Amino acid sequence: MPTWFIYFSLAIISILTGTALFFFILTRGTLIARTIFGTSHDTSHVYPIYSNIRLIRLVDFQPIISAILLFQYDRLVSFIVRGLQHTDLQGKTLLVTSCAFGNVLPRVVTAAVEAGVKRILIADIIKNELLHAKQKLLANVDKIEFIEENAVAMKQPDNSVAVNVIFFLLHELPHHLKAKALQEAGRVLVPGGKLYLAEFHRPNILILRMFSWTYFKVFEPLGLALWNTHDPVDMLEGLGNFTCERHTIFFSNFQIVIATKN
Repeated sequence: MPTWFIYFSLAIISILTGTALFFFILTRGTLIARTIFGTSHDTSHVYPIYSNIRLIRLVDFQPIISAILLFQYDRLVSFIVRGLQHTDLQGKTLLVTSCAFGNVLPRVVTAAVEAGVKRILIADIIKNELLHAKQKLLANVDKIEFIEENAVAMKQPDNSVAVNVIFFLLHELPHHLKAKALQEAGRVLVPGGKLYLAEFHRPNILILRMFSWTYFKVFEPLGLALWNTHDPVDMLEGLGNFTCERHTIFFSNFQIVIATKN
């Protein structure tokens, strides 16, 4: 075996190992440390990569985010954008519950503005996420309000928004908060309003299911519940006032739920 190939292989292994260790420390490793030291507050479930402004800027790089979602990011966002483009938002309010990495916010906001939206609310429990999001949305800042709010205890009135978008938030919430977040998401919707929820889903082929299971166990321990006990469609329909459509992509590894409030 050529020497250059050995060095190249070792370099690749070192990079992958270092990257995995980096993300483990800033995800599940942080949760373990907080449990050991008894840290408990409203944001104790939030990883440092979503709260530290330097880490936010470091990690929020489109190729990285796309790779984490197995290069399905654009398909997921495009599905939501197409829905918004076919929605009459004239004089209405759009809510995005929780900021997300990548270009989902600019694309959702642009689609909503083109659909005639009057008011856009960007809500997040972390102030640094809102500050970072503002830098992406300068083109439409006159229509946007950035509000520091908890997804499980929103301050918005009942029946006040026409569309609510939640992009990969649910899998990061502790189990007892998942249902609360969906209940709040529905409470603020007007009758006939729609919730767009993008999340992970149980893959339908074994090799991908094994890969996903390992990923969740190592990095996102709260996400596996979406496969069974905390399925978002089951939780939404359990509220009694939603009609749901589930769309899956990439061998069912991801899902987009469109829930219409009755």
